[in-house]
Amino acid sequence: MSTADAAKRLGITPRTLYRFIDEGQLPAYRFGRVIRLKAAEVDLFIDSCRIEPGTLEHLYPEPVPHGGRSGE
Repeated sequence: MSTADAAKRLGITPRTLYRFIDEGQLPAYRFGRVIRLKAAEVDLFIDSCRIEPGTLEHLYPEPVPHGGRSGE
């Protein structure tokens, strides 16, 4: 698949895709000046990025109690 198709499938910009390729996170193949990716390897990359439950607590603030004035 083309880099444009892979970026679209991943929902990222081509620049981010090239960074993942350059960092070795996503395998890619060069045929002359053209870079291609295997759809199965893109799917494996997606699976490797799965978020484990309970690991995003740092992204949302502590709940703020509602009702009444503070100190009552």
